[in-house]
Amino acid sequence: MSTVPDAVFETVDDLLATIEHDRDVRVALAVARGSHAWGAASPESDYDVGVVFVPDDLRRYAHLEGRPETILEESGDVELQGWDVRTFARLLADSNDGAIDLLRSPVRYRVAYDPAALAAYVDRTYNPMDLYHAWRGIATSNYRKYVSHHLVRSDDATFPIVEVREDEYVVETRDEGGGDDSGTGDGTRTIPADDERFTETQTKPTVKRNLTIVRAAMSARYLRATGERGDHELPAIEFDRFLDEQAPSVFDADRIHRARALLERKRAGEGAAVIGDAVGREFAHPPREIDPAIHARSGPALGRLDGFIDELIDAVR
Repeated sequence: MSTVPDAVFETVDDLLATIEHDRDVRVALAVARGSHAWGAASPESDYDVGVVFVPDDLRRYAHLEGRPETILEESGDVELQGWDVRTFARLLADSNDGAIDLLRSPVRYRVAYDPAALAAYVDRTYNPMDLYHAWRGIATSNYRKYVSHHLVRSDDATFPIVEVREDEYVVETRDEGGGDDSGTGDGTRTIPADDERFTETQTKPTVKRNLTIVRAAMSARYLRATGERGDHELPAIEFDRFLDEQAPSVFDADRIHRARALLERKRAGEGAAVIGDAVGREFAHPPREIDPAIHARSGPALGRLDGFIDELIDAVR
């Protein structure tokens, strides 16, 4: 059941009409993104809208001063992000998580083009390696930025703290870039507690940030596990359905219970509540290396995507 009020559908309709008039485009598909797409919205949640559009004058693609490939617009609590059809197809060819989820969104504001056949094709042909690393990147980057306890150096470089000892810190350096002669070779280094170049700071690990991390980490780990059994099943975009129907085949009951508790708190309007690390550093960092012999595919065929582009353009012209 949609959590989007009728008034929001009207606001989105008005915004789409304005964009079409002002930008000389036609909207082929407009759907919910973010919390309203995957069932984590609270009454205070904004409304993120993903759009695929087609320029009225396709010749402008060949001009040196071409039309913008993206559109960003806001109206009240509605925020819209649009991709032109070629950019959208390019993202699908790269097995981009955002483009794939746009096809799978259960909340649709406009469907001039029915994406069912394209969604089914992408589901059969996406490259699991690319999607795994996209979800892994969401989990690790959000953990580093929003949940990890940090040391901040005088030049503003940040180092997530792995362990606090009596006279030193063990910090993560793997994603920072650059070497250091005090490194351990495993992506960490030690910093003396009395090193005046560093100060200790705590991020704000909220319910919302923890939920984003756990959903991405579970998605990556689920894709890897199902790939190893032979099918690379996409996790359902609706997170509660994923927890009920798919997660039990890969995760233990405690992990599922903790994820569901975060989901319920987010839905209840507690997304901004600071709760500490509810995911765990190890779980938030799925393995960096996975076997390409098992998980790599060539991805959607460009020629086949071109056929879908033609159909999408025909739907609005």
